[in-house]
Amino acid sequence: MALPLTPLNCCLVDSLCHSRKLGEAVRLIMSRTLEPEQYSVYSKILQLCTDLNSRKCGRMIHSRIIAVGFPTNTCLNTRLIMFYSKCGEMKTARKVFDKMSERSVVTWTALISGYSRNADYEEALRVFSAMHSEGVKANQFTYGSALRACTRLLCLERGKQIQGCLQKGRFVDNLFVQSALVDLHSKCGKMEDARCVFDSMETRDLVCWNAMIGGYAAQGLSDDAILVFRSMLREGILPDSFSFGSILRAIAGKNGLVKVNTIHGYILRYGFRSHNFLTGSLIDAYVKCGSLDSANEVYNTMQNKDVVSITALIAGYACEGTNHSKALQLFNEAQKNTATDGMLLCSMLNICAKTSSLNLGKQLHANAVKYQNQHDIAIGNALIDMYSKSGVIGDAKRVFDDMAEKNIISWTSLITGYGKNGCGDEAVALCVEMEDEGLKPNGVTLLSVLVACSHNGLSTQGWEWFRSVVKKNDILLRAEHYSCLVDVLARADCLEEAYDLVRGKIPMDIDASVLGAMLGACSVHGNVHLGEIVARRLFDLEPENAVNYVVLSGIYSAAGLWRNARETRVLMEKNITAKYPGYSSCQ
Repeated sequence: MALPLTPLNCCLVDSLCHSRKLGEAVRLIMSRTLEPEQYSVYSKILQLCTDLNSRKCGRMIHSRIIAVGFPTNTCLNTRLIMFYSKCGEMKTARKVFDKMSERSVVTWTALISGYSRNADYEEALRVFSAMHSEGVKANQFTYGSALRACTRLLCLERGKQIQGCLQKGRFVDNLFVQSALVDLHSKCGKMEDARCVFDSMETRDLVCWNAMIGGYAAQGLSDDAILVFRSMLREGILPDSFSFGSILRAIAGKNGLVKVNTIHGYILRYGFRSHNFLTGSLIDAYVKCGSLDSANEVYNTMQNKDVVSITALIAGYACEGTNHSKALQLFNEAQKNTATDGMLLCSMLNICAKTSSLNLGKQLHANAVKYQNQHDIAIGNALIDMYSKSGVIGDAKRVFDDMAEKNIISWTSLITGYGKNGCGDEAVALCVEMEDEGLKPNGVTLLSVLVACSHNGLSTQGWEWFRSVVKKNDILLRAEHYSCLVDVLARADCLEEAYDLVRGKIPMDIDASVLGAMLGACSVHGNVHLGEIVARRLFDLEPENAVNYVVLSGIYSAAGLWRNARETRVLMEKNITAKYPGYSSCQ
C-alpha cells in the first residue's frame, strides 16, 4: 500500500518543481497517496508538465488522479484543460470541461484560449457565446482570447460586438484588451478605428505599437507607418524584430532605398545584426528597392545563411533578369547547406523560364518530384511557365494534367503557353474547358486568349470570344485589352471596325498603346486616311514619341506621298528636343 504524502514530501515536490526536475517529482507522487486538500501538489506538477510540454508525464498524472479516485475540483480540472490545450489535444480538454459540474471564468477562459491557440477560432467564439449565455462574466484574458479569434477570422462585426460589451464593463481601459482591439481593427484594414483605440490608450506596450505599424504596412500606408515608428522611439519604446520587419515591409519599394538604409542603421544600432529573420527582411527590402548590390552585401555578412535569405536574393535576380549565373551559384549553395523549399524552386524556375534554360529546368523538376510536395500549385504553375517559354508545350501540358488541384493561374499559364507556341486553337479550346470546369476567366486570361488569337490568325474567334466573355463576366478592361483587340481586328484587315472600337467604345483617356497598335495596323495595310487620323491623336497624346512620326512618315512613303513624309519628319524634328540612341547588351 502506498504511503501518504507528508508535509516534508510536499516541500520536496515544491523544490523539484522549482528546479524543473519533472521526472523525479512524478516518481515521488506516483508512490504516494494524497489527501483531497493536497490537490495543489497535482496542480503544481501539471503546471510544470504544461511548461515543459511533457505529454507523457501529464497523462500519467491524469491517469493517477482517475485511478485512485482522487476528488477533482475546479482548480485541478482547469489545470488539466490548460495542459491538454498546450499539447494540442483539444478533444481531451473538452471532455474534461464537459464533465465539470462547476466552472469558473478561468476555466472558460482556458478552453477559449486553447481553441484560439490551436487555430479553431470558430469554436473559440462558440464557447465564448455559451459562456455569455450562462451569465459568466468575462475577464480581460477571456476578452483578449475572443478578440484574437475574431482577428484571425477577420470577423470584424463579431469583434465590434465584443467591443460593445467591453464599453459597458471595467476592462475598457485594460492594456491587454486594448492591444487586442488595435490588432483586430488594423488586421481588418480599419486603420481609422485602430488609431481611435490607440489614441485613447493611457499607456501603450510594444504589442499595440507593432499592431499599428503592421496595420499601416499591410495597407500600403508607408508614411503613416514611419510616423508611428518614430513616435514609438520618441516615447522610449525599444523596437523588436516584429517592429523592424513591419516597417521594412512598409517602406520597401521603388523609391524606398534611402528609408531602408535608415532602418538598416537602426537595426545595427539596436543589436539585431545577427537576427536571421530581420536579415532576410532586409534582403527582401533591398531587392524590392532595386538595390541588389546592397542585398548581396547583407547576405554576405550573414553567419548562418538560411533558405529565406537565399530565396529573397534569388527572387531579386529573377526579377531583375540579369546575373543569372550568380542566382545559380546561390542555388547550388542552398542545396549544399540548407533545405530547398517551394519558394526557392519557384524563383529558380522563373529564371529558367526567362533564359530558356531547359536542362536546368528539368533538373529542378526532378528535385521538386523528389523532395517537394508534388501537389504544390505554385510549383506546378512555375513548371508550366518554364516549359512553355522553353518551347516544350507538350511537357507543360503533362505537368498541367498531373496537377491534382489547379487555380486560375494554372489555366492561364497554359493558355499563354499555347498562344506563344503557335497553338491558338488549343488556347481557345482550353479556355472553354476552363469555363466548363466552373472557373471564371480574369483579365489576364482574357489578354492571353486575345494574344493567342492575334498571333495565330484567329481574328473571328478572338473577337467573338472577347464579346462573349466580357458580357458574361465582370472583367475590368484595361488599355492592353483594347490594344490587343485592335491588333486582332487589324490582322484580319478589319481596320474600320478596329477604328470604330477605338473611337466609340474606348474611353478618351485610354493608354496611347491602343492607338499605337492601330497606327501599326494602318502601316501594315497601307491605309493612309485612317493612319493620318490616328497619328494626329497620338501626336496630341505623345508629342515627343518619335515612333509615331516615323510610322506615319513610312505610311506616306509607301503610298508615294513624299512631300507629306518630309513634312512629318520636319514636324518630328521640331517637337522632339533630343533623341537618345539605343544600346544592346550581351551575356
